[in-house]
Amino acid sequence: MGKHVDVSVVVPCYNTERFLDQALTSAEQNGRCSLEIIVLNDGSTDGSLDIMRAHAAKDARVRVIDKQNQGYGATVNRGFAEAQGTYVAILEPDDWVQPNMYDDLFEYASSFADISPTLPDIVKTPYWRVWMPTTPRERLLHCSYYQRIDVDHQPFTLSECPRLVQHHPSIWSALYRTEFLRDCDIRMREVPGAGWVDNPFLFETMCQAQSIVYLDKPYYCYREDLPGSSSATRVLKLSLERWHDMADVVDRLCPNDEGIRHALTVIGFRYAGEAIGRGALDDEELRAMLEVSPQLRRLAFELSHREVPKISGMGYAKALIDEFGYSIGTNGVGFALVRTGVYMERRNRQDKRSADYVG
Repeated sequence: MGKHVDVSVVVPCYNTERFLDQALTSAEQNGRCSLEIIVLNDGSTDGSLDIMRAHAAKDARVRVIDKQNQGYGATVNRGFAEAQGTYVAILEPDDWVQPNMYDDLFEYASSFADISPTLPDIVKTPYWRVWMPTTPRERLLHCSYYQRIDVDHQPFTLSECPRLVQHHPSIWSALYRTEFLRDCDIRMREVPGAGWVDNPFLFETMCQAQSIVYLDKPYYCYREDLPGSSSATRVLKLSLERWHDMADVVDRLCPNDEGIRHALTVIGFRYAGEAIGRGALDDEELRAMLEVSPQLRRLAFELSHREVPKISGMGYAKALIDEFGYSIGTNGVGFALVRTGVYMERRNRQDKRSADYVG
């Protein structure tokens, strides 16, 4: 019988030699829990495999799997299948984690053993946004749900805190109980490349979980908008496809949960306003989406072939002011001003794309 493992860290790699050493070194900085690091080479043509093997030679917890190129989803699934840990985590090879992330999260999960028949299905945390990565302006910033997950008891379910799925999917700032994933047959979609498969995986895991615990401490450092990454190369068609994948999960698992459907709709507007054209919300619900610009809400009425009402921008303005205040409180005045300008520029571009789409 093999050695007991608390946490299996799955690291899917394709041509990531630039950052891979940092990612693996950061994962190795865990010593209290029993850890294995499964590094999967997905047909890299750079020096990634040599870096993996060098780490495996120095640290017996590192296991290298060299395979042909199949894409992100298939590679993560292979890692899940190989995992021996009580929990499994995902580490992107161009990110890193702060010391003892997996130690702390496993111990936090274990602290609930006395009040639950099983360990929590998911252990979730916020993360650090690495803003302007690899530039002189690089800095760590709090993510958009830090200090915003308000639950009065733990463990909880997604229905009790749907905000967990309203923001960036951040599937890597979490632990997943391995038996939970296997019992529910939860896997990544297997498509070419990265394919934004983290989005439906987030909804599948969160909607199926019977017990979620949240620790409001960031460890994971996510390099956002890194050139060449899937987050930096948003494609409208792919946005629509993945939003519909998420909607299919909600339709199957929690069709009548208003909070989860609201979160899904906010994501739809954020990714591509026209994605909401399937008309999932009634008129009053659509008017009440204050996080969404009046232009996009009017577009949603048009695309679902409904009469377009007059929609005031006052609620949306208040939502922007509230968001500005939150940004000041978590990341400082200077950054709040910069991000507000970037947000408005992106929103204007999205509104224009949506208008062009209809026209």
